[in-house]
Amino acid sequence: MAISTINKIREFLNLRIYASRTPVLIILRIISIIVSFTAMGSILYYYGFPKTYESVYYCQLIIRISFFYYILRYFLRVFYEFQPIQFIKQNIFEAFLMIVLLVSGVAVEFFGYDFFSQNLDSAGVHAFSPFSVLIIQGYFFVILIIDMAKASQRLGLLNLSPATLLSFSFIILIVIGAGLLMLPEMTTAQFIRPIDALFTSCSASCVTGLIVVDTAVFFTIKGKIIIMLLIQLGGLNIITFATYFTTFYRSTGLKYQSLLKDILSSDKITENRQLLWDIMLFSFIMEGIGTATLFFQWGDAVNFSSTKEQFFYSLFHTVSAFNNAGFSLFTNNLYEEAVRHSYYIHITIAFLIFFGGLGFSVMHDVFSPKSIIQRVKFSWKRLKVNTKLSLSTSLILVFVGAAFFYILEYNNNVDNSSVLGSITSSIFQSVTTRTAGFNTVDFTRLGQPILIIMIMLMFIGASPGSTGGGIKTTTFALLFKSAISTLRGKKNVELYKHTISFDLIDRAYSVFLFAIVVVLISAFMLTITEPDLPFIKLLFEEVSAFATVGLSTGITFGLSDAGKIIIICSMFIGRVGPLTLAMSLVRRRATNKYRYSNANVLIG
Repeated sequence: MAISTINKIREFLNLRIYASRTPVLIILRIISIIVSFTAMGSILYYYGFPKTYESVYYCQLIIRISFFYYILRYFLRVFYEFQPIQFIKQNIFEAFLMIVLLVSGVAVEFFGYDFFSQNLDSAGVHAFSPFSVLIIQGYFFVILIIDMAKASQRLGLLNLSPATLLSFSFIILIVIGAGLLMLPEMTTAQFIRPIDALFTSCSASCVTGLIVVDTAVFFTIKGKIIIMLLIQLGGLNIITFATYFTTFYRSTGLKYQSLLKDILSSDKITENRQLLWDIMLFSFIMEGIGTATLFFQWGDAVNFSSTKEQFFYSLFHTVSAFNNAGFSLFTNNLYEEAVRHSYYIHITIAFLIFFGGLGFSVMHDVFSPKSIIQRVKFSWKRLKVNTKLSLSTSLILVFVGAAFFYILEYNNNVDNSSVLGSITSSIFQSVTTRTAGFNTVDFTRLGQPILIIMIMLMFIGASPGSTGGGIKTTTFALLFKSAISTLRGKKNVELYKHTISFDLIDRAYSVFLFAIVVVLISAFMLTITEPDLPFIKLLFEEVSAFATVGLSTGITFGLSDAGKIIIICSMFIGRVGPLTLAMSLVRRRATNKYRYSNANVLIG
């Protein structure tokens, strides 16, 4: 009886509010945009500019007003929903958040009880004010992320191809990052040239590691945190993050799923959701393990001012290594005197680089509990062909690169003071050359033979769907296998008792061709903008930028503004992918169901 009465009341209300529902929701949406930008602006001002008592007061006031608006907006949305109970169930996390905000807000405004401060104080944290502000702003970011996740569901309304959407996501991330790095509180000098801010943001977002200013001394702790966040977002891709939060609500659209299939290099569109969860879980587990391991490996050689600084150094280098970025908080990277001979640190970072460069689909296939259980349960279940190819090619390239480095640089740059030192040094340079950009040797002293080998390794790069760049290990392996099959007169390209389709071979050749064209054109342009530098160093710099490696022979700091722009474009193209960028710029044919007569062309 009571339920029937409630339904009648709800039906009566629905009829009464139906006419005003659409206008109210539109007004709320417009106000939400204004409130979000205002609150974000106050947070940026709070952290980006020198603070005064008045600025802190007004920033906190804006955030509090924003909270009350979001609470009011939520209850109005519930009121105007035709099925409010179902709406609350679908948005249970947001409902919980709003209840916490409402209770804490009422407690502060009417009873003078600061929920955050009192609980922090009772927990032994007496300097509660900074923590309280941080928690309040953290709550706002959670609300903003929820709104962004919901807005991402409307991406299907944009008439953009997945390749174009991917390209724009990186452009937006790079521009926002550059703007943040230009705030006064982000740099020790309180000023950074726009071109240098753009270069640093692009290098971090594209997980490259090339720098035009010394990260260790030029940026404040806030600036370093921004760089670390750009590395994390760029490494796992900002769209992956957006979709991860979207999965809290409902399934993403087919166009979005198609984009994720390309980003994650998964076999099926239906695998994307599970793969996304596994990516996030595996990434944070690896970064957690890496941070804990590095924290206890620094030793007494590095004089940290506090435990917090030691933890931040561990976290920063772990995020940079796993995402194959190559940024370091030491002026001379890992060639710094304090860590130059810390071989266990080098080994830890090398493992993080290697696993980060394998590709998430490979890690999912190898390490996911479901895949492991299936391989144990079914004897016929094996690793996927893509996994085998990525693993085998990566390991071969690591050992080949290490052997070349050991032989060519033994009397020059190899740390031959001990067997462990020489082996670690050679393997580390081989691992970092293909993907990451850390260095434990002086790259300004490298000879031309090893520079040529490194250029080849950088050009090949990491595996598909990873945080690394280059044409990818599988592309190189397919090209090599295709060439061998052609020389042997075989009609098909076979791999692990499977036939590789000619569509994949054509795609591999297209990636290789576009990459060669980009590198050669960019290197040629660098010879014009930097006429005083040797060509081998310019080519090394260009390939390092395109392959998002980040190694340099020491010329990055002295590049002209025109040269920096060329490198920025190369980093962007290399991260997005030359083929992806070409697909976003070229209009696809409406149909390809036709064929001209055959023609004979002499080859070789």
